[in-house]
Amino acid sequence: MKVVGIIPARYGAVRLPGKPLADIAGKSMIEHVYQRASQADCLDELLVATDDERIFQAVDSFGGQAVMTSADHKSGTDRIAEVAADIACDVVVNIQGDEPLIEPAAIDALVEPFGTLPDLQMSTLATRLDDYNTHLKPSVVKVVIDREGFALYFSRAPIPYFRLDTAEEWPDNKARQHPQSGLWPLRHLGLYAYTRETLLWLSSLPQTPLEITERLEQLRALENGCRIKVVEVEYRGISVDTREDLETVRKMMEKEQ
Repeated sequence: MKVVGIIPARYGAVRLPGKPLADIAGKSMIEHVYQRASQADCLDELLVATDDERIFQAVDSFGGQAVMTSADHKSGTDRIAEVAADIACDVVVNIQGDEPLIEPAAIDALVEPFGTLPDLQMSTLATRLDDYNTHLKPSVVKVVIDREGFALYFSRAPIPYFRLDTAEEWPDNKARQHPQSGLWPLRHLGLYAYTRETLLWLSSLPQTPLEITERLEQLRALENGCRIKVVEVEYRGISVDTREDLETVRKMMEKEQ
């Protein structure tokens, strides 16, 4: 099984333009992502998919592999699909370019089910939610799974909805099962792995009603009958979307050094 990791990176982010090249502890963010992802045992190849020459040159300068893509893509999935169309591989991993603290072990966990589930089309990651207020935030995507660990639904709404829940039942800074149901609310993490055929198929499909409503492109897969295996990990994930996020990650990196 050949596994290729692709990091989509564009310069023109609305809230933080140029963020792939933002300096964090003396390296660009895209270099941090690339170097950490390259430590994953499952990846046979790793490259960056970008529509910007500056990002291409930055990746080349630290010895990474980059590919230029069209500037017309509406999503990172479409961008990596363009690259995957020209690569002979079995599984493609979509690695977010704005997570400079990505854990290599999380990537390995994401890919592992493809070795045991022969008909698997797609996988993603989730982690346990341990805070009531976070569960309510629309910016935090939640996922509900079936008994086999496949996604039933993703939403920005607080799912599952605990009818008897109160804020007091969620102890601060301590994860535990909900007292009424035994369920763990799960926060979705935006890493995906697909068979190459599934990725190219999904990118060819039009947007679906739920995808448009929630602004969650993974719902396109569910609405078209593609099952998504959800792998639970301890990794929390920190995405850099704003200047404040960037400063937070910089401080975390400084503590590591």
